[in-house]
Amino acid sequence: MRLIDDWRTVLRKAWSVKFNVAATLFGAAEVAVAIWQPAGVPNGVFAGGAAAVSIFANVSRLMAQKELHDNDK
Repeated sequence: MRLIDDWRTVLRKAWSVKFNVAATLFGAAEVAVAIWQPAGVPNGVFAGGAAAVSIFANVSRLMAQKELHDNDK
């Protein structure tokens, strides 16, 4: 496996990466809720958030992002 040439720029600026980080945090929050069961947090709230953010990540991966192509000139 080999990284793309501009991986640092993609890591900093790509919305798909940002959404995937958010989905990971939602997933971790869902696990924490399942373990500690805080009052007032319904089951599945964070899992639903993770699913929604994952959809945004997949859509944003296909969209042109001007921030990633400014260095091409």
